Amino acid sequence: MATAAAASASESEAEPKTGPEAEGEENEAKATRTRRKVLSRAVAAATYKTMGPEWDQQEEGVSESDGDEEYAMASSAESSPGEYEWEYDEEEEKNQLEIERLEEQLSINVYDYNCHVDLIKLLRLEGELTKVRMARQKMSEIFPLTEELWLEWLHDEISMALDSLDREHVYDLFEKAVQDYICPNIWLEYGQYSVGGIGQKGGLEKVRSVFERALSSVGLHMTKGLAIWEAYREFESAIVEAARPIAGFLSPFDREQTFDSQLEKVHSLFRRQLAIPLYDMEATFAEYEEWSEDPIPESVIQNYNKALQQLEKYKPYEDSLLNAEAPRLAEYQAYIDFEMKIGDPARVQLIFERALVENCLVPDLWIRYSQYLDRQLKVKDLVLSVHNRAVRNCPWTVALWSRYLLAMERYGVDHRMISATFEKALNAGFIQANDYVEIWQAYLDYLRRRVDFKQDSSKELEELRSTFARALEYLKQEVEERFNESGDPSCMIMQNWARIEARLCNNMQKARELWDSIMTKGNAKFANMWLEYYNLERAHGDTQHCRKALHRAVQCTSDYPEHVCEVLLTMERTEGTLEDWDIAVQKTETRLARVNEQRIKAAEKEAALAHQEEEKAEQRKRARAEKKALKKKKKIRGADKRKADEDDEKEWGDDEEEPPSKHRRVENSVPPAEEAQDIEAETGLFGKSVPADVSTPLKPKDKAASLKRDMLKVPHDSSKDNITVFVSNLPYSMSEPDGKLRPLFETCGEVVEIRPIFSNRGDFRGYCYVEFKEEKSALQALELDRRNVEGRPMFVSPCVDKSKNPDFKVFRYSTALEKHKLFISGLPFSCTKEELEEICKAHGTVKDIRLVTNRAGKPKGLAYVEYENESQASQAVMKMDGMTIKENVIKVAISNPPQRKVPEKPEARKAPGGPMVPRQIYGARGKGRTQLALLPRALQRPSATVPQVENGPAPCPAGATPAASEAPKMSNADFAKLLLRK
Repeated sequence: MATAAAASASESEAEPKTGPEAEGEENEAKATRTRRKVLSRAVAAATYKTMGPEWDQQEEGVSESDGDEEYAMASSAESSPGEYEWEYDEEEEKNQLEIERLEEQLSINVYDYNCHVDLIKLLRLEGELTKVRMARQKMSEIFPLTEELWLEWLHDEISMALDSLDREHVYDLFEKAVQDYICPNIWLEYGQYSVGGIGQKGGLEKVRSVFERALSSVGLHMTKGLAIWEAYREFESAIVEAARPIAGFLSPFDREQTFDSQLEKVHSLFRRQLAIPLYDMEATFAEYEEWSEDPIPESVIQNYNKALQQLEKYKPYEDSLLNAEAPRLAEYQAYIDFEMKIGDPARVQLIFERALVENCLVPDLWIRYSQYLDRQLKVKDLVLSVHNRAVRNCPWTVALWSRYLLAMERYGVDHRMISATFEKALNAGFIQANDYVEIWQAYLDYLRRRVDFKQDSSKELEELRSTFARALEYLKQEVEERFNESGDPSCMIMQNWARIEARLCNNMQKARELWDSIMTKGNAKFANMWLEYYNLERAHGDTQHCRKALHRAVQCTSDYPEHVCEVLLTMERTEGTLEDWDIAVQKTETRLARVNEQRIKAAEKEAALAHQEEEKAEQRKRARAEKKALKKKKKIRGADKRKADEDDEKEWGDDEEEPPSKHRRVENSVPPAEEAQDIEAETGLFGKSVPADVSTPLKPKDKAASLKRDMLKVPHDSSKDNITVFVSNLPYSMSEPDGKLRPLFETCGEVVEIRPIFSNRGDFRGYCYVEFKEEKSALQALELDRRNVEGRPMFVSPCVDKSKNPDFKVFRYSTALEKHKLFISGLPFSCTKEELEEICKAHGTVKDIRLVTNRAGKPKGLAYVEYENESQASQAVMKMDGMTIKENVIKVAISNPPQRKVPEKPEARKAPGGPMVPRQIYGARGKGRTQLALLPRALQRPSATVPQVENGPAPCPAGATPAASEAPKMSNADFAKLLLRK
C-alpha cells in the first residue's frame, strides 16, 4: 500500500482513460478511497478512546457500524467486480446435476483437489451460501488453500458479517488463512479488517497485535513487506493527526502519556523499517525526513546505510526471481543457499516460506525446510506447524510422515495425537509398497521407545505386540492386494519383532516362531538370513538351537553355502564333540559336492548356450557378407549392362529398339548371349532359337526411375553429423520427399540439404538425411520425433555413425520410475487422444498424453499420461484402474518400465575340431520353390562314384584328375537319342 500523499499524487498525474480499463481503475480507486475513509473513522474512534472525552467524536460522525458496513462494501467492491448474471431453467438444472455428480465423486475419493475447487465454484455461482461454506470447510481440512481461494472465502464471509459474532468468525478464518502459506496480501486484508472493529472492546490492541504479527511473518519480504509497514505506519500516523488538534489543550503529563507516546510509535516504526533491506527504501527515508520535525538521529542514518548495503547483496537474487518464470525452484534454491550461509534464522525461514508458495508440491523442499527447523531453531510450535503443512501438501511422501512422527515424539505430543497422525498416514495413498513398510516401521519404533522393558508386562508392551501383528496383517492383505507385493520381502518388520522378543523381552520361544515364519516366506535360500538367526541364537539362545539352525542352513542355502558350512565347522571345532564334528564334516562335504555338481552342470549349460549364440552370430555375419557380395555382384552386372546399352545407342543411333524379354533372368539359370548362340548352333534340334535380349522405349514412370537410378549419389559426410539428423519410418509412397519435408524442418532453422535415399529401381526407401546450417537447428529438429507424416509416425534421431558407435541407441522417453506419469494398458484401438484426455483430466492437470503406436502409426492399446504432480497421478491410479472404456477394462499403474537386459556379445571363436560349417548358399533369390533347374531330366545322371556334398564343388575321386572325371563330349545325335528315349 502506498502512502496517502503518494497515492493522491499518482492519481493527479495519471492521464485520463476511457473504456473498460478506465472504468476498472475508477472502481479500484473508489474502493481504495472507501477503505481510507473507514480507516480514518476507525482511527477517530481509537483517538477518542486514547485521548479521553475531550475529543469530540460527533464532529467526525464516528460510528462502528458505519465502519463495518463501509469496509464490507469496499471488500465486496474488490472481490466482485460485477454482478452475477443468473441463468435459470436449463442452466440452473445443468449446474445442479453437476453439483450432485461432484458430491458423489467426493464421497468416493475425498482427496480429489480439482473436484473440491469445481464444487465450490458451482455452489458459489448458485448462491448456496450454507453449502459453499461447508464445502470450503471440508476442503480446508484436507488441503491447504491457495491465497486466491482464501481471499475469495474471506470476502464472502466479510460481506455476510452482521454482528460481533460474525466478526469473530471472520477473525478465526483469517487465523486459519495465515497458517497455510506466507501471504502478504492476506495479512494486509487482516490488518485492514481489524481496523473496522476498533470500536469494540480491545479493538485497538487487536489491530496492533495483527500488524505486529504481520511484520514478524512478512516484514522482511523485500518486495512485498513494504505494504505491511506502510499500512501499519499509516494507521498510527492517522491517530497522531487526529489527536494533534487537542494536544495543545492537555496538561504536560497527559500530553506526554498520550500524544507524545503515540508520536513515538510512529518514529519507532520508521526506524525499524529503515533498518531492514527493502525495495524503495530511499522513498521511505525521504518521507521520514519530511514527516519528522526533529533531525534524524545519526544511529538511524547508520542503520539505514547498512541496510542499503545489504540490499545490494540481495538484489541479484531478487532480480533473478523477478526475471524467471514460476515456479522458479532453481532460483529459490540458490537464494536459500545464500541465506543459510549468512545464518539469519528469520531470513532463512522467510525464503523457505516464499519458495514453498510456488513449490508446495516439491517434497525435497519440505524435507530440507523441516530438517533446518529440527536442527537449528527447535521451536516446538513452529516445527510441528511446518511438519503438519508438509504432509498436507505432499501426503504421498512417506519421508515427510516419518519425520512428522519423530518431531511429535521429540516434543512430547500426546500419544493419541501421534496415533491419529499415523492413521492419517496409512490413508494418504502411498505410491509404492515399501512406503507402507517404512511408515509402519517408524510407528513401531515409536511404540518400542514407549515400553519399559524392566516390567514383565505392561499396557505399552501389549500395544506394541498387537501393533506388530496388525502391521503384518495389513501388509499381507491391504498392500499385497493393491501392489501384488508386500513391500517387505526380507521380512524386516518380523525380524525386528523377533529381536525385541529375544533381547528385550527374553522370549526366545516367540523369537524362534517368528524366524520360522520368516524362513517359510522364501528366505531359507539366503545365507545371510540364516546367519542372522544364528547370531540371535548365539546371543540369547543356546548351543543346541545354534547347531540345529546351522544344520538347516547347510541343507537350504543356495547362494553362499560355503560360508554357512564354514560357520558350522568353526562352531563344532570350538564347542562340539567328536561325534558332532564328524556329522558336520559329513554334511558339509556332501552338500558342497552336490553344489559343485550343480554349478558344473549350470556352467556347461551356459557354455552351450553361449556357443549356440556364437554360432548364430557367425551364421548371421556370413549371411550378411554373402548378401552384400551378391548385391555388389548384381550391381556391377547392371552397370556393365547399362554401359553396353549406351555403347549400342552410340553405335546404331536412332534405330528402333525391340521389346525386351518378359521373363526376369535368374542368376546362373540363363546363359549369356554368346553361350546361347553356341548352344543353338550346336544343337539345332527343333529349329528354335533363343530370343535376343533387347530393350523397348521407356515409359514416363520408368524414365523417372531411370533418372533417379542414374542420379549422382552424394556420400554422407560424417564430419557434419552434429548438424544433420536422420529421418526414418517415412511412407514409401512419398513421391517428393524433399518438397514435403523441407517446410516441416525449416521451422527449426535453415535447411542446407535434404538427401532422400532411393533403391536401385528408383523407389523411395523411407528414410533420408536432413542437413542444417546450425547445430541448434538440428537439436531443435529432434523435437519433431514421432510427428505424424502422411499417417505414419516420423522418427527423427541424431546422425551417428553406427560402425564407430555400434551400441548407440536413441530413446526419447524415460525408462525409470516416474511417479507423476501413468501407464495405461488395455485401451480400445479406437480410443483417441482427446477422448483419453477428457477422462484423465477429471483427476488432475494433464500435461501430456502419448498413445503408443507401431511403426505404421496404428495404436497398440497403450498410453502414457503425465500429470502435473505425484499426488494427482496417485489419485488417478486409484480412481481409473479397472475402469471400462468402450467395453474394454483398462489397467492403470505408475510408469515404471522394467530394466532392459542388454545381451552380451560373445567373442568370435572357431568350433572345436575345425572351422565352422558355413551356411548353405542359395543364390540371389534365396531358397524358393520357383528356383527351378533348366536342365532336362533325361540329362540328369546321378553319379554313383562321386559323393554329393551340401555346399561347394564335389570332391574328385582318389586317383582321378579333374579332366579325367569330366563326361565325354556328345554329338547332336547323342543328345537327340537321350531326349527321345522312353
